Amino acid sequence: MPTLPNPVNLAIPAFVLLVLAEMVVARVKARDRYCPRDTLTSMTLGLGSTIAGVLSGGLVFAMATWVYQYRAFDIGYAWWAFPVAFVIDDLAYYWFHRTAHRVRWFWASHVVHHSSQHYNLSTALRQTWTGFFSLAFLFRLPLFLIGFPPALVFFVAGVNLVYQFWIHTEAVGRMPKWVEAVMNTPSHHRVHHATNPRYLDRNYAGVFILWDRMFGTFEPERDDEAPRYGIVRNLGSFNLLWAATHEWVGMARDAWGTPGWRNKLGYLVREPGWSHDGSRETSDMIRARWSEHQGEQAWTKPTSSSSVVDRAGRRSPGG
Repeated sequence: MPTLPNPVNLAIPAFVLLVLAEMVVARVKARDRYCPRDTLTSMTLGLGSTIAGVLSGGLVFAMATWVYQYRAFDIGYAWWAFPVAFVIDDLAYYWFHRTAHRVRWFWASHVVHHSSQHYNLSTALRQTWTGFFSLAFLFRLPLFLIGFPPALVFFVAGVNLVYQFWIHTEAVGRMPKWVEAVMNTPSHHRVHHATNPRYLDRNYAGVFILWDRMFGTFEPERDDEAPRYGIVRNLGSFNLLWAATHEWVGMARDAWGTPGWRNKLGYLVREPGWSHDGSRETSDMIRARWSEHQGEQAWTKPTSSSSVVDRAGRRSPGG
């Protein structure tokens, strides 16, 4: 079994240099793009995530090796295995990422990455400390069962993660149309990090935006609606421990304090924002309410004849 390098470790010096370069550009063009305390929080969370990865990496690799024993094919390290594994791994990442936004158990770990109200390259480093605990590695098990060696899968997964670093920026506008059509870009990923109702829970892609186009979760960035970053209920704190664990705490409190096992389980496996008594809103509910409001605005919009039509069909003078 060949020894493959960790692409993320190799890319760390480039990550740091690019963050510093973007900070210099931001001081000239957009001072509000970086907040020192927010950037420090993101980078410290990234360091903690790296440590957590080292501590759990051996166990994850051992589990992957055990699953690999039951593979359907002996693919090995053929040259074509790398690009094929890269594409399949990116598809697996899409479904992990989509699930991480739609199932609260996984969201409790992933929310860390979305908790910054700024969007810059340091945001890419804001990663979870609890990925192993949330069982995120389960989504890659099919690759081992197909027959891709664990070392190869972890290598292409690292390349995938390196690619996703550069799309966390407002310094790059839109790419050429053919790139925007196929690849995940800063424009597409800005939508993903936005809390605007139009943009909520869209563009889950890692590398290929084709998955979102294929599975109906694509939303383009609009020139007339700038993304607002963060989470629906922002942290309001730069406390590292709270940033890393706040959703786990909230989920545990909800499950513990609600009556009935069905409701308790719902707080673990239903979408974020779900509540047993309907007192909160999920992203689907927020988008539905926004869409209804948009429809009401369109219904009452003045016509060219300076009149409007109300819900009963009556015309009244336009204002």
